[in-house]
Amino acid sequence: MELPPPRERRRKVEIRGKIGVTTDGVILIALGVLIFLDTANIYIFSKSWPLMLIVISVYVLVRSIYNTGGWAIGVVGVIFLAIRNFYPNLDRTASYVLPLLLILLGTYMLFNHFKKR
Repeated sequence: MELPPPRERRRKVEIRGKIGVTTDGVILIALGVLIFLDTANIYIFSKSWPLMLIVISVYVLVRSIYNTGGWAIGVVGVIFLAIRNFYPNLDRTASYVLPLLLILLGTYMLFNHFKKR
């Protein structure tokens, strides 16, 4: 079995990287919006959503340990899980701050991705 020429291999890796950055940015924005809607009592997200974030993070990080979006999603999941279970007084404040940080991080990732083009 022959390997494709080096130029073609680099091109495939570049395309895969661009898709990953775009996907990560969109996931972060979507999660931030869902969390914000839950906080505003517009959309009810179950109590187990921090665990869902951690599972998504593990999935993303298994594909690529250097994925910034995967780390960000996991950290947010762990923070919310800890706040809801161990620091209920901080829950209300964190419920507004962290979704906005997710939206900002996702937007930043998308802008950086498209600026490089």
